[in-house]
Amino acid sequence: MHWLFGDQLGPHFLRPSQESGLTRDSPLLMIEARSVFRRRRFHRAKAHLVLSAMRHRASELGDRITYVRADTYREGLDRAAGDDEVTVHHPTSYAAVRLVRSLPTVTVGPARGFLVPMADFAAWADGHGGRRLRQEGFYRWVRQGHDLLMDGDKPAGGHWNYDHDNRQPPPRDASALPVSAPYRPREDEIDEKVRHDLDRWEKDGDVSFVGRDGPRLFPASRAEARSALRRFVEHRLGAFGPYEDAMLAADPVMSHSLLSSSLNLGLLDPAECVERAEAAWRAGRAPLNSVEGFVRQVAGWREYVWQLYWYFGEEYRHSNVLRHTAPLPGWWNDLDADAVEARCLRTVLAQVRDTGWTHHIPRLMVLGSHALQRGWDPAAVTDWFHRCFVDGYDWVMGPNVVGMSQYADGGRMTTKPYTSGGSYINRMSDLCGPCTYRPGDRTGEHACPYTAGYWSFMDRHRARLEHNHRTARAVRGLDRLADLDELRRQERTRGDAPP
Repeated sequence: MHWLFGDQLGPHFLRPSQESGLTRDSPLLMIEARSVFRRRRFHRAKAHLVLSAMRHRASELGDRITYVRADTYREGLDRAAGDDEVTVHHPTSYAAVRLVRSLPTVTVGPARGFLVPMADFAAWADGHGGRRLRQEGFYRWVRQGHDLLMDGDKPAGGHWNYDHDNRQPPPRDASALPVSAPYRPREDEIDEKVRHDLDRWEKDGDVSFVGRDGPRLFPASRAEARSALRRFVEHRLGAFGPYEDAMLAADPVMSHSLLSSSLNLGLLDPAECVERAEAAWRAGRAPLNSVEGFVRQVAGWREYVWQLYWYFGEEYRHSNVLRHTAPLPGWWNDLDADAVEARCLRTVLAQVRDTGWTHHIPRLMVLGSHALQRGWDPAAVTDWFHRCFVDGYDWVMGPNVVGMSQYADGGRMTTKPYTSGGSYINRMSDLCGPCTYRPGDRTGEHACPYTAGYWSFMDRHRARLEHNHRTARAVRGLDRLADLDELRRQERTRGDAPP
């Protein structure tokens, strides 16, 4: 019997191989463990998506699969397999790996769903001394090794990186990008049953969720995921690149692919995503800067984060070089966007509350930046992102939040803290215009919480940041602030109240 976890749902997880012990006739097992939802207060839409995807896959596999609903994985495995031998692909979290390796009847095979084997990455990283493993170098290595956007031994178009073309602010006076709408699935009887079960579990007091669960917005089957990929490549990829860092209040999806949850559930293979995008460019149906930006996200960043999660080790999650220990406030944990006055944060927090998703810039420069500026415990922030995003998993959020967003590793992953004042948000969005606060004000009645928070953060960590070549100039700017003392008093008074 071969055990499939709920994020191993695509056909590439069933390809036979001697290494994994999986054959075309291997009976399959999937376990729906209620304890997973008791341990964390997940977003309701995420719980719905995961259970819907698992049950859709079980329905497709028919008599070949044994689908067990149990309190725990151990209980489900015992009921389904007893003392029989079981194989499983390498799971995607340290907790799951500990579990399967503690079970004497379970044999763990290599991971699937990623482009680079772990051993190959470890060899690459060790060859770089294991320190300052920058994404750009890894990305180029992956491109070369997998012949992605390459013309011989040169990058397509002569450049590895088209970031200079992909950082445009949104079109002036536009409330939405002029692109086709993204693929959205239709719910079915399986979704209805999942929602009924979640309602019952909540009513019984067995589990508790956060956020809203409207109609399902993300694919829960292989067919839906392929439709989403096809629609993105054919109708939305062309506009993706230039505005991938831009934000519009009324257009939270912009031209993003919305494929992260499908990739992380295992419904899509990353290879098919990047190969389809490259084929669109070579056929003249999408510009190179947009295709390179998408390939960078999937074959570069996603792969890099997965590999660092395992290479850095489990202790990495406890990194906290800035010594941030403040707890997350209740309004944040409850996704209470209505309590927030700052328009950018209110808008983005409402998007998370309503859909369990925002794109990478609101995550990094609105949500993550605010948490960093306020000095919140990075482990708690990481857990929040894990729970509240439909594409959030332990391996996803560890490096993304601990390393990039909260700079808790002190630069092992990125060269500087990713935080800014309100001027960046104002330049890259339409969020600041109607706001009560003014992005240029540090102090006073209309002081932007991001501008004030940025300078307060720089002030608190001056001793560390003045030696970083990417932040030293900003630190020197503190000495030119005539209102620095007033800023310090203001930010102490503000505390963690909703801005």
